[in-house]
Amino acid sequence: MTYHPKSDFMNVMMTRGFLADCTDYQGLDEALSNGVVPAYIGYDATAKSLHVGHLMNIMVLRWLQKCGHKPITLMGGGTTKVGDPSFRADERPLLDDAAIADNIAGMQKVFAQYLTYGDDPKDAIMLNNAEWLDGLNYLSFLRDIGRHFSVNRMLSFESVKSRLDREQSLSFLEFNYMILQAYDFLELNRRYGCLLQMGGSDQWGNIVNGIDLTRRVLDQEIFGMTTPLLTTSDGRKMGKSQGGAIWLNGDMLSPYEFWQFWRNTTDADTGKFLKLFTELPVEECDRLGALEGSEINAAKIILANEVTTLLHGAAAAQAAEATAREVFEKGGVGDDLPTLTLSAEDVGDGISIVQLIVKSGLAKSGKEAKRLIAENGAKINDAPLTDAGLMIDAGTLSNPIKLSAGKKRHALVQLG
Repeated sequence: MTYHPKSDFMNVMMTRGFLADCTDYQGLDEALSNGVVPAYIGYDATAKSLHVGHLMNIMVLRWLQKCGHKPITLMGGGTTKVGDPSFRADERPLLDDAAIADNIAGMQKVFAQYLTYGDDPKDAIMLNNAEWLDGLNYLSFLRDIGRHFSVNRMLSFESVKSRLDREQSLSFLEFNYMILQAYDFLELNRRYGCLLQMGGSDQWGNIVNGIDLTRRVLDQEIFGMTTPLLTTSDGRKMGKSQGGAIWLNGDMLSPYEFWQFWRNTTDADTGKFLKLFTELPVEECDRLGALEGSEINAAKIILANEVTTLLHGAAAAQAAEATAREVFEKGGVGDDLPTLTLSAEDVGDGISIVQLIVKSGLAKSGKEAKRLIAENGAKINDAPLTDAGLMIDAGTLSNPIKLSAGKKRHALVQLG
């Protein structure tokens, strides 16, 4: 693409790798150059915490604010009751109002780390689409909004088509989701002057729907922009690890484990991730990403420190790096390692090493733990662990023991 943007925000999106598609590059760039643009991203409240898969779009909102515009974090208190069918094989479990409110409270903690909320024109605001969706009159909604939607067109969207092609059920409840999301954009434009919706590239159809609806109902010119769906260089979906989702809330994943996730980035992804998840200058990201051999490890530590500082603060990042050095370089036991605390009753006459490996999160099942031991991938207090039948008694746990899976994953086990 040869378009050279005038606005700071569009320039950042293009040079750092955030931009997948835009409904009107030039029109949006003009709007961004001419004044404060309110822009939103929607988040359904399906869990108590956001995860690493959300982080790219949170960084987009942060850059939007840094470039002088107004971020809107739209919480899906209403749409969570329906569930987004996009590219899913099954229907989402439905949550009640209390669970949704609880999840939104958990997610708010993360946004507060990246955005400045307040009453100034450029301050972020957090809204909940239950504000306008909960009170909708069904017949009025069908008449005023439903008539603008072509079922033929809705069936052509990739997210719906992929589900139907696999002959998997798509409920009428879920089919309504894209109408509600389009209606969100219309209401945000009407109530808050919102001009831009952003999201992952799987949201393209939903975003275009909202633009079309707002043009028809309010005769307003608004815009859509998507970010690329992020996969690692080995083709895996970003944010998945052997241990499950990489949560952003510190009480669901420790800052040390979060730091370690970024430290374990593959060489090929380091430069790209520095551009997307830190605020270091692009030239510096390129320089660090081009390092080779053992030098690239220094770049990964910078990546881990920068990303952890943004989310958990500089002190947490420094503590995580210090723990990592102690564990990996000196063979010590770091204070911040994931810790499994057992009672005397838990241990009883003895507990198997296989159970400890599973309970400490280093393996998902006994079978996986036994395979780890058989393949010489497990250590106890930095010594090779070869006996899958080993029993650990309370006496052995009078001092904490350190378990390791491979070179990079460790946990402490101690008696409470």
